[in-house]
Amino acid sequence: MTQRAKTEVEGPEPDDGAANGSAAGAAPGAATEPAHRGLTTGEVAERVARGEVNDVPVRSSRSTTDIVRSNVFTRFNAIIGVLFVIILIVGPIQDGLFGFVIVANTGIGIIQELRAKKTLDSLAVIGESKPTVRRDGQAAEIPTSEVVLGDVIELGPGDKVIVDGEVLESDGLEIDESLLTGEADPVVKQPGEKVMSGSFVVAGGGAFTATKVGREAYAAQLAEEASRFTLVHSELRSGISQILKYVTWMMVPTAIGLILSHLFTLNMPGDEAVRRMVAGIVPMIPEGLVLLTSVAFAIGVIRLGRKKCLVQELPAIEGLARVDVVCLDKTGTLTEGGMDVSDLRPLGGTDEGHLKQVLGALGASDPRPNASLQAIIDAYPADDHWRSIDALPFSSARKYSGAALEGPDGDSATWLLGAPDVLLPSGDDALAEIDDLNAQGLRVLLLARAEQDLHDPSVADHVRPTALVVLEQRLRPDAMDTLRYFEEQGVQAKVISGDNAVSVGAVAGKLGMPGAESPVDARKLPADREEMGKVLEEGAVFGRVTPQQKRDMVGALQARGHNVAMTGDGVNDVLALKDADIGVSMGAGSEATKAVAQIVLLNNSFATLPSVVAEGRRVIGNITRVATLFLTKTVYSVLLAILVACCQIPYPYLPRHLTLLSTLTIGVPAFFLALAPNKERAKPHFVRRVMRYAVPSGLIVGLAAFATYLLARSHYTGPDALPAETSAATLTLFLSAMWVLAIIARPYTWWRVGLVLAMGLGFLIVLVVPWLQNFFDLKLVGTTMPWAAVGIAVTAAALLEVAWRVVGRRFPA
Repeated sequence: MTQRAKTEVEGPEPDDGAANGSAAGAAPGAATEPAHRGLTTGEVAERVARGEVNDVPVRSSRSTTDIVRSNVFTRFNAIIGVLFVIILIVGPIQDGLFGFVIVANTGIGIIQELRAKKTLDSLAVIGESKPTVRRDGQAAEIPTSEVVLGDVIELGPGDKVIVDGEVLESDGLEIDESLLTGEADPVVKQPGEKVMSGSFVVAGGGAFTATKVGREAYAAQLAEEASRFTLVHSELRSGISQILKYVTWMMVPTAIGLILSHLFTLNMPGDEAVRRMVAGIVPMIPEGLVLLTSVAFAIGVIRLGRKKCLVQELPAIEGLARVDVVCLDKTGTLTEGGMDVSDLRPLGGTDEGHLKQVLGALGASDPRPNASLQAIIDAYPADDHWRSIDALPFSSARKYSGAALEGPDGDSATWLLGAPDVLLPSGDDALAEIDDLNAQGLRVLLLARAEQDLHDPSVADHVRPTALVVLEQRLRPDAMDTLRYFEEQGVQAKVISGDNAVSVGAVAGKLGMPGAESPVDARKLPADREEMGKVLEEGAVFGRVTPQQKRDMVGALQARGHNVAMTGDGVNDVLALKDADIGVSMGAGSEATKAVAQIVLLNNSFATLPSVVAEGRRVIGNITRVATLFLTKTVYSVLLAILVACCQIPYPYLPRHLTLLSTLTIGVPAFFLALAPNKERAKPHFVRRVMRYAVPSGLIVGLAAFATYLLARSHYTGPDALPAETSAATLTLFLSAMWVLAIIARPYTWWRVGLVLAMGLGFLIVLVVPWLQNFFDLKLVGTTMPWAAVGIAVTAAALLEVAWRVVGRRFPA
């Protein structure tokens, strides 16, 4: 048995029970020749030569061409590109600086996304599924892309069917086709029946022959969709798109108004009118906002990739940051996969030596033992004098498995191994002892002898308990810190497990989880979604949860307005992972869970989740901050253009002035602020939260700049008055916009203060260095008007402070 087969079935619920299948009639531990030897090496070579290979590329990321195209060919790059060409025609070149800024920004975006692609591709190779294929009579793991038509592929619990095929062997093989049909009940497959790629095994084992591979198989579509680097829906992106759509609508009439006003009312030369029109239009475009969002996401992928966290969909980073409830599975999440047998307690005077032999035979009959059965195998080696006649695979729904065993004396008996509270009637004397053990956080399995046939539906109704197998679970050393992190961050943790509720509560209690002292048995949960949601909000630990209940619980929490993340690694978690807002799978989990999860923890460490949450909060919180900067500029640019057109006066700025201001008050600081640490919990309504600050800030800054401009027009006279008026208005606009930056940069740290001061120093250098004065056409004339501009900017700063406090109080996020 391969290590992969071992780890993949160590899901939570399968640990409750026993054998998941058997080699019927085989002596334990004996090597048996498979009934179907699979293709020969020569046959494989022939099929490869004919192109009958499962060669559909399962991409973990977009192609390089797609990345370049998506960054270069955007609506706003097109608009700015046209304006840049216009400026190149009418000149001078310094008024076209905004074009070079866009080129630089787009280049940065492409480089960062290519780095993210490289990270994702390398992680995808680590997490790639490798089916077990028989060739020349030998089973071996091979990459999915090397499977050929006619290959014999083995299946076990948790394995995903990677290509379409026909069942050759079935040993209690149950396949869940819910991802294809929507039907949650697993289907028992017999030899000759079809299996569809995209389905997965929930119980038993078997083998099938591949009848459709490559692009003909349904997996070609499903696998690519499951692991593609996608820019799917997210509130952040949809909110930015909504804002950009409104900006586009405003640009066209504003441009027409400005050009007509300057040409026909003010009788300006054509080239000058065009420059003033471009100056009024360019700052309306928050082009860097889209870029920074992509860069922030891409850098997030790279940072998480270093921690062996595969983000299969970019917005998953954002989604997990918005989560306020995380549903955790106990096994594999709070506890490690491995277990140890700590005690064997015979019941009814049964001989302990005989019980050990039975347990050894049960373990040896399973070719793919889960964690609990592996612990039994380690504790009780198989006796060669026992053999398995028949087997009943474990099912999460029934909570037990079994086997018909023949002993050395030739007598046969049916044995069941599973959950005591399922196999024993309520009120049984043994249950009190079991509850005491569960309360200590120990896992207890019941070994019982059945009277009915193994496949009789009532086989578990009348059993004779013979022993309690006490298992000790290994707690993850980092689980306590992770639970404490979620508690500190205001994220409710819910432990949802198929194990006994008291046992789960004891484990959670050892980890210091709030609410662990009141575990809830999921069998007593109300069926009504609203009532279930209330119980779920009040409780923290839930045991004896079936796979369908996990899905219902996720839905009930979502119906009450929660953003729910679900973690899991077993096949019984797939339905809940698929329905949750964010699905998180362990790298050692089943192929099915990794296919539907948005985030895969390749290092199998639950402790990585805080890093994902923190990364998402950094991205969302910082993009919200810098979006306010960008949209403040949009608002004051629109306001200035409207006021200028209405007053029939020249637009005060040239493109070079606004390029300088945008770079110092938005572009450079926004880049640093977007990548800074940020632990603020993500909040909904992105557009509303940004605009509630951007609108009043933009209005105040725009009115202050326009007031200075009007005052300067009355103060300066002569042919060179317009440059002097522009310089005074630029000073006010810069100082006011700098105060917006100072507010956005709070709370202050040494580097934030240094960032703001550095931007102010940059503008001061432009004002005092002669060649920079000439290049940007900025020169303050006299002392009266410059100081008046400063005074107006100080007044604007005071109004900005008042506005931010009023808005924060009257329109809380």
